[in-house]
Amino acid sequence: MALNSSSLFLMFSSLLVAFLVLNVSTADGSRKAVLKSEGHPIKDLKDPRVQEIGKFAVNEHNKEAKTNLVYKSVIKGEVFLDISGTYYRLTILATNNDKYVADVIDRPLERLRKLVSFKKISI
Repeated sequence: MALNSSSLFLMFSSLLVAFLVLNVSTADGSRKAVLKSEGHPIKDLKDPRVQEIGKFAVNEHNKEAKTNLVYKSVIKGEVFLDISGTYYRLTILATNNDKYVADVIDRPLERLRKLVSFKKISI
């Protein structure tokens, strides 16, 4: 059976997505995303979508870690684009002016938004 152009496109697109964002196991057994594309700084940190992703990250972390952090703002961010969606790396200011780095995958076409990691940092 011969492959038509739409089948080839679908197969190529799937392979490209697999190469752009791969899931790898870390030593502690958790999963993290490894990006193969270069990130770009987010120019407008007050953009409603960026703020929404930041709030989502804090809320998801609160559910997973059973904490009560309060979101204040996104103070820095990078965006990585791939075919299926967007990967955000945000530095978030939260309760008591603590800073956190959150990695979030957002794929609107799949109705998927997932917190990949959330870590406290000291700057």
